[in-house]
Amino acid sequence: MPRPTADEDVFRAVADPTRRALMETLGRDGEQTVGALAEAVGQSVPLVSRHLAVLRGAGLVDERRAGRHRIYRLNPAPLQDLFDWAALFSGFWTERVLNLRAYLERQKHET
Repeated sequence: MPRPTADEDVFRAVADPTRRALMETLGRDGEQTVGALAEAVGQSVPLVSRHLAVLRGAGLVDERRAGRHRIYRLNPAPLQDLFDWAALFSGFWTERVLNLRAYLERQKHET
């Protein structure tokens, strides 16, 4: 079975907190104009437009035109690769947390 990979563009896109906020807003509130998104995240329209370009490049948002407005919506499908990749490490962290818990329990009983 091949190991899952996560696209570098998706990693780069979700690394930025403003882009994550844009994705959360679109996921929560549905389709939005760039102006509404700028207001929601407290950023300027030009800055939000640049962030949306990165998200579009990673395939995380879709854009459609409605008259002179551009409407954006979340496309969560590319996040599946990221999720699959991150799942490779869930066992690692589970084991580490269990080891830490056992260590702390031993320390508690020794004192």
